[in-house]
Amino acid sequence: MRLYLDNCCFNRPFDDQSQIKIRLETEAKLKIQEEIISGTFQLIWSYILDYENNRNPYQERKLRIKKWKRYAIEDVEENPVVIETAKILNKKGFHKIDSLHIACAIISKSEYFLTTDDQILKRARLLNDIKINDPIGFIKEILS
Repeated sequence: MRLYLDNCCFNRPFDDQSQIKIRLETEAKLKIQEEIISGTFQLIWSYILDYENNRNPYQERKLRIKKWKRYAIEDVEENPVVIETAKILNKKGFHKIDSLHIACAIISKSEYFLTTDDQILKRARLLNDIKINDPIGFIKEILS
């Protein structure tokens, strides 16, 4: 199963773990990472993940996230199809950078787009091309 994790998802373990929701999302995300390493899931990467991660002001976080690229079975580069798909998503109310992430996931034929971004999760019902979920919901749906 092909998974695309957005930058919010990759950064979740670095967020304030005193909040129960964040801690649970972190645990779920770490379980998903274990399953990627074991080969149960296939990770998809993209140029927009590189772009966002390179803008991270925290060097340690940036380096730890960048290491996940080596587990990716595909690295989606910018291309006209990604840009056009992102424009359509943007018209549906997704922010530009989120639209690019989702477009990369769709173009790569990922079955799931995983995020901890509440704005994306609220708009998930607008899409039929891909399933959007948070790490907790994904674990409940797939691994339970």
